[in-house]
Amino acid sequence: MSSAILETTGTAATMRRNFWRGVWRVMRRKPSRLFGAVILLGFVFMGVFGPMFYPEVLPRDTSKLYAPMSAEHWFGTDGQGRDVLAQVITGSRYVLLSALVTAVITVVLGTAIGLFSGFKRGRWDTVLMRLTDMKLTIPGLPLLLVLSTVWSFGSALEMGLLLGLLGWGGVARAVRSQTLSLRERGFIEAARGLGLSTSHIVGKELLPSMAPYIAMNMLIAVTGAVYAQVGLFFLGVLPYEADNWGVMLNLSVFGGGALTTTAALPYMLAPLLAILLLTLAIVLVVDAMDEIFNPRLREE
Repeated sequence: MSSAILETTGTAATMRRNFWRGVWRVMRRKPSRLFGAVILLGFVFMGVFGPMFYPEVLPRDTSKLYAPMSAEHWFGTDGQGRDVLAQVITGSRYVLLSALVTAVITVVLGTAIGLFSGFKRGRWDTVLMRLTDMKLTIPGLPLLLVLSTVWSFGSALEMGLLLGLLGWGGVARAVRSQTLSLRERGFIEAARGLGLSTSHIVGKELLPSMAPYIAMNMLIAVTGAVYAQVGLFFLGVLPYEADNWGVMLNLSVFGGGALTTTAALPYMLAPLLAILLLTLAIVLVVDAMDEIFNPRLREE
């Protein structure tokens, strides 16, 4: 018995080592993927630890309004004399945390509904898909405009919760399609023939097979959440009660005239550059994940 356990443990350890070696080969094959992973980890570090390096209220220097880029202020200052780079770093926590909450809620709800609907079929499938269709018909922007009159969205968790509840429909549809394809495979038929419960088949057989697809959807949901919240703050439909890249864009364009004068241009470019780098990093990581988990793309 003990030898069998040791053999099983050794096999699992070997599989893990082979997996991570394969990951390293895929990442090394295209250095841009390593660049994307490093940038993504950098954003995570910035969101978690970045605000700790600055006071809660950033210092102002009225003698340096819209100061140009320099060694002291890499992206200049804003109309109140505050360092622009410091605002990007301190505002990253709200943006990234709300995007993460949005992605988790979107993927968890969408995956649960899509898996159960696609596997059970019949009446449950009809009911859940009609609910999904109703969800997809709800216009997100008008609803957010109405809610902004009574909800300040000062908390990243509040923003993430709302965006997540508004965004799971597409994931549910996509996961259901994947489930309909997988449920006809031989290993699922064998599990059903053995009389295993639905929860076991879904949790132990279907879900692991779809984990890579779900992980990629989660990363894509992060970018969608960043665009959504930054766009809402930029349009000015939400109160400015939180540090946010969208607020910086709004103040630089409508307050500093960044589109007509060069004084406030660095103030606008800094958050745009942060959004561009975050999107690029996620695209590169998703590209690597696609090859890691897709045998057709993996080179021998």
